[in-house]
Amino acid sequence: MIENPFYTDAVHQDFELISIGRLELEDGGVIPDLTLAVRTWGTLNEAKDNTILIPTWYSGTHQIWADAYVGEGHALDPSRYFIVCVNQIGNGLSTSPHNTTDESISMSRFPQVRIGDDVVAQEILLREHFGVETLALVVGGSMGAQQTYEWAVRFPHMVQRAAPIAGTAKNTPHDFLFTETLNEQIWSDPGWNGGEYTSNTEVVDGLRRHAHLWATMGFSTEFWKQEKWAALGFDSKEAFLEGFLEPYFTAMDPNDLLAMAWKWQRGDVSRHTDGDLAAALGRITAKMFVMPISEDMFFPVRDCAAEQALVPGSELRVIEDVHGHLGLFAVDPGFVPQVDAALAELLDTRVSR
Repeated sequence: MIENPFYTDAVHQDFELISIGRLELEDGGVIPDLTLAVRTWGTLNEAKDNTILIPTWYSGTHQIWADAYVGEGHALDPSRYFIVCVNQIGNGLSTSPHNTTDESISMSRFPQVRIGDDVVAQEILLREHFGVETLALVVGGSMGAQQTYEWAVRFPHMVQRAAPIAGTAKNTPHDFLFTETLNEQIWSDPGWNGGEYTSNTEVVDGLRRHAHLWATMGFSTEFWKQEKWAALGFDSKEAFLEGFLEPYFTAMDPNDLLAMAWKWQRGDVSRHTDGDLAAALGRITAKMFVMPISEDMFFPVRDCAAEQALVPGSELRVIEDVHGHLGLFAVDPGFVPQVDAALAELLDTRVSR
């Protein structure tokens, strides 16, 4: 176990650690005692049908949702809904390579966890800890969108509405390759040595290069062309890299990032239907809004639209934002209002089961 100040209450506030016990993993491994980091807002109603589930994205925690998306005046309103944000396995707050205390798991031999494992763990948490068996909405961005699709396919009887934002049901070959280049920046660092290290400072050069790749693909070509970094308080693109992206990623644990990247690369709901994506998406009974970002280079609109066409009764709602995929960070003031408008409409949609 490695101490890392980034993964503390001082940075990520107001969460609870909840053990769900032993989790058997899809690829044959096991986490003997899985602990999930959970943030909740609002109150579960008597009918237990007002729950909104938020899974987290790569490198992200519940904190961005708390800061930008949840609250009075937003579609995700705690006065109306019981909102549960579950930090994904491996993100540094839930059980992860750097924080595991189980003697059968080391940070360099952390078991391979899939998107489906996260969703199974979340279902156990909701049912056994909160007594929730119906979800008014599942909404997540990026890897959270992968989990949203997995929820809608794996547990269709539970999910009334779903909103995958900037993510796909089946990862594309291009996205797999890009994620591999992110990993390679860590693997190629002299301080890496196969995962045996004492702190993330030993691989800071690799994490810095990792951040630079996010700059080239996470933000769009238009972001850089229009110098959108200036609106964020920076006087040059170099200053933006050094003052925004580098500090964000160099604070993190590299083994945690690699664990999340592995399952990001392999996100695929067609695992349930022998590789038939249309059959998998055809299982969805939730009312779904598929919400790509217009300038996203990870999950372009055309990829999301092709999947949306396979989901019965679904609708495509494109979020216009030149920031690209990292528009999810809500760096543009026009981003969250578009999300709110779509989610409010979706939540007002009557569903029949």
